[in-house]
Amino acid sequence: QVQLVESGGGLVQAGGSLRLSCAASGRTFSSYHMGWFRQAPGKEREFVAAISWSGGVTRYSDSVKGRFTISRDNAKNTVYLQMTSLKPEDTAVYYCAARRAATMSLRPADFGSWGQGTQVTVSS
Repeated sequence: QVQLVESGGGLVQAGGSLRLSCAASGRTFSSYHMGWFRQAPGKEREFVAAISWSGGVTRYSDSVKGRFTISRDNAKNTVYLQMTSLKPEDTAVYYCAARRAATMSLRPADFGSWGQGTQVTVSS
């Protein structure tokens, strides 16, 4: 399995931007579909964005569509989440996850590898 390490979280004012990175170990990163999820206190982990192994297909939750952009650089074994127009309700721990399968998924249970998470806090 691939090992994942997120970075780039922090405190930002509403309307601001952050870029999260997720660095993966191993030589098979390009064979994994990747996803970003988030979990706020007292809430279930929820889907944010996903990208196919090639980067050619992306998916977003309705709550972030138009504000967040997922991308990947397979040469650097890294997936990114560019977040703009941040809102207080975006505050959560953000996790990246990897799925090695023929199809993409938006369900946390379908991802086999997870990072430790990075905190994003948006102040009003």
